[in-house]
Amino acid sequence: MSAGKEIKDKIRSVSNTKKITNAMEKVAASKMRKAQDRMQHALPYAKKILEVIGHVARSHAEYHHPLMAVRDIRRVGYIIITTDKGLCGGLNAHLLKACVQSIKRYADQGKPASLCLIGGKGQAFFKKQVSGQVLAHRRDLGDAPKLAQLIEPTTVMVDAYRNGQIDALYLCYNNFVSTMRQEPILQPILPLIPSRDKEIAHHWDYIYEPDDAHVLLDRLLTRYIEAQVYRAVTENIASEQAARMMAMRQATDNAAELIGTLQLAYNKARQAAITRELSEIVAGASVI
Repeated sequence: MSAGKEIKDKIRSVSNTKKITNAMEKVAASKMRKAQDRMQHALPYAKKILEVIGHVARSHAEYHHPLMAVRDIRRVGYIIITTDKGLCGGLNAHLLKACVQSIKRYADQGKPASLCLIGGKGQAFFKKQVSGQVLAHRRDLGDAPKLAQLIEPTTVMVDAYRNGQIDALYLCYNNFVSTMRQEPILQPILPLIPSRDKEIAHHWDYIYEPDDAHVLLDRLLTRYIEAQVYRAVTENIASEQAARMMAMRQATDNAAELIGTLQLAYNKARQAAITRELSEIVAGASVI
């Protein structure tokens, strides 16, 4: 029965793993709902501030803010948002693959890349790559990130754009489409081109105190970019929890299937052992 004992030990081990993956699935589902709430709360602010930027920019058409000026691209910047932890399927792999392809396209044109890496998985990946120069990085944001944690790396990339170190800036993250589907997104955020929707096509001016429109527009643009990065981080966390939930569910199902297979093998081994023992008893009785 040594073979049967080994199979039983394997069944016990897989059963313990199944309990762990099942618990992780439930935890991820709970965290995903909270992350979705944070994601939804971040959207209205980012949308409204862009609308205000559009109004202020149109009321002063003669002023071209540096963050809104389109120029020839000589160097590209990327803010790449990944997770700190694993066990979330191919979420990070798909995003990093899309980023590397984009970086390579620009590199083939003689346009190097500068990177801001948010998340431990992105940092670990680009340590092994020579895809670009890392200007800033941040990790360990937790499940409920704060805007203050993102201001420093975001400011580094915005200053790099102001100083001409980069001529375009992309925000790279996983877009939460549904629980079953997350898509890697490479969103251009600089230079910022205000929307020309019919809703904000009209013009009006404001009264500014104590500063003028130029100072206000500069602060609005900075806040808008920070809001976009925060929204992308919350959306990436929601995608992470959804991907982890599905990965753990698949692992639980696989464990249950493996337990069934092992149980069948154990029953066969046990039956074979019983049959052998009966054969030995019958053979011994016939000799007597």
